[in-house]
Formats: sequence, C-alpha cells, structure tokens
Amino acid sequence: MLLENTFVHHVHFWLKDKADKQLLIEGLKTLIPIEHIRQIHIGIPADTYRDVVDRSYDVSLLLLFDSPAAQDAYQINPTHVLFAENYAKPLCSKVVVADSINI
Repeated sequence: MLLENTFVHHVHFWLKDKADKQLLIEGLKTLIPIEHIRQIHIGIPADTYRDVVDRSYDVSLLLLFDSPAAQDAYQINPTHVLFAENYAKPLCSKVVVADSINI
C-alpha cells in the first residue's frame, strides 16, 4: 500500500550511556498520546547485517503525520518539548532526524 498525504519524521538516537536505553524508551512512550501523531513506532536496531544498514544508533522513533502542519504542531506540543528537555538532550550524544513528504 502506498502511503499518501503522509509526513514522515524519522529520528535516530545515540545514547551517551547505553545503560539509559530503557529510560529513553520510556520517555519516547510519553509521546504516544499526542493528538497530531497518526502512527508511532519506537524501535531498536534489527539483526540485519548488510553493508547498507546502519546499526550504530541505539533507539529510533518513526512518526507518521497527516501533513507538514501536523508535524509542526507536534514540534511545539508541550509533551514533545518536555521529552526533548528531559530525555533526548540529557541522555543522547547525537540525534539525527530525517523528514520526508510524498512526491
């Protein structure tokens, strides 16, 4: 099925301390009730080993939104702001975001 009218927000997190993985995942779960999110996936690297697969991150977050405006609203949602301040910034050494829209 081809996804249409979808804004994809994919975030990869690298932890400062690997022992904080569950804490970061708990923080990511606080995002679930945000009304602007259509679908959410919280994951860790799969056991796939090919040259093109980057397994260097610790946790990933994949969010689907109905529009760029919905993603913009998510960015300023107080729950998201608290997640960034209380989990992502203190726990992560690196965060990489890839946003995409339909063609």
